[in-house]
Amino acid sequence: MSAPARPGASRLCRLDLWLNPVFDRIIGETPGISLSVLPARGDDARTLAGLRTAHAYHVSAAKDELPRQWFVTADLIRQCPELVCVSSGGAGYDTVDVAACTAAGIAVVNQAGGNAASVAEHTYALLLAVQRRVVESHLRLRHDTGFSREDLMGHEIHGAVIGLVGLGQIGTRVARIAQGFGLRVLAHDPLLDAETIRARGAEPVGLDRLLAESDFVSLHCPLDASTRGLFDARAFAAMKSGAVFISTARGGIHDEAALYDALRAGHLRGAGLDVWQQEPPARDAPLLGLANVVATFHTAGVTHEARRNVARSSAMQLAAMLRGERPPQLVNPEVWPIASRRIADLT
Repeated sequence: MSAPARPGASRLCRLDLWLNPVFDRIIGETPGISLSVLPARGDDARTLAGLRTAHAYHVSAAKDELPRQWFVTADLIRQCPELVCVSSGGAGYDTVDVAACTAAGIAVVNQAGGNAASVAEHTYALLLAVQRRVVESHLRLRHDTGFSREDLMGHEIHGAVIGLVGLGQIGTRVARIAQGFGLRVLAHDPLLDAETIRARGAEPVGLDRLLAESDFVSLHCPLDASTRGLFDARAFAAMKSGAVFISTARGGIHDEAALYDALRAGHLRGAGLDVWQQEPPARDAPLLGLANVVATFHTAGVTHEARRNVARSSAMQLAAMLRGERPPQLVNPEVWPIASRRIADLT
C-alpha cells in the first residue's frame, strides 16, 4: 500500500515484491520522503506512472524474479527524468545498468556486507555437505536398505587448502572461518594488493596457482565483464584432481556444462552450487542429476537476519542520499558530485 504523497516530499518507489518490513518502517519514520509501493505485475501503466515521477527507486537484485521492464536500464531511465537515486536490494546489482545510471547522473548503491555472514556460513554448509556426503546419506536413509556406513564414507576438510576467488566482505569472512577448520587459505583478488589480502587472512596468489594447489575452490567475486565465463573447461581442468568447486557468487561466472563434464569425468570430487545461469534451474538440469552435487536456490544470503540487514541498509542509504548525504556503499562514486547537485535541486 502506498502512502499519499506529501507536498514537497522526495518520492521513493519500490515494487510489491517481498521485502523485510524494516524498510517501510524506516522510510515511514523519515521526514520528507513519500513512499509508493507499486505492483510488479498486473498493472504496468500504474507502475510506470509512479516510476516516471520518482526521485528514488529501490529495485530488487533478483534478476529472475524482477520483471524485465522494471530493470534499471537506459530505456527506463529515459522515461524517469527525475530519478536521482537507485538502491539495489542486495550485494549484487544485476538488475541495474550502472553505466547508464552514471551517464544520467543517478547514484547507485548496493548493500554489500548486509548478507556477508549468511553467505559465508552457506559456503561451509555446501562444502561440508559435499565432503561428508550429507544429502546422499539422507536420501539413502529415506529410500534404501542394506547399505553400510562405509558406503557413505566422506572426507574431512581439516588440514586442506581452500582457494578463494574474491576477498571482499564475504570472502574475508570465509577466510576467517577457515582458520577454525584448520584450513590453509589462498586468495586471488585483482582488486586488492598483497598486503591487504594477507591482512584479511589469506595468502595472495595468482589464479593459476590457486587452481593448482587448492583442495576446495570457492567463488566470492562479482559477475562482470572480467569474471563472466571465468570458470570454463580450461579452469576446471587446471584444478587439482579430486578438488571440490563451490559457488555462492553469481550464475554465469562458471560454465555449467564444463563443470558437469569435469564432475562426470571424475576429475572433480564434487560441487556445491547456490547460483545458476537460470534461477531456479530446470528440474532436468544435468548438474542436478549428479549425486556429488549439492544444490540450493540462491539462498545463501536468504536468511531472516540477512534480509533484515539488507532492507535496513537500503532504507538508510536512500534516506541519507535524499538528505544530500553521501552513502557508504556507492557503486558509482564518480557520479556523486553530479547526483548530489541534482538531489539539492529537489528541495
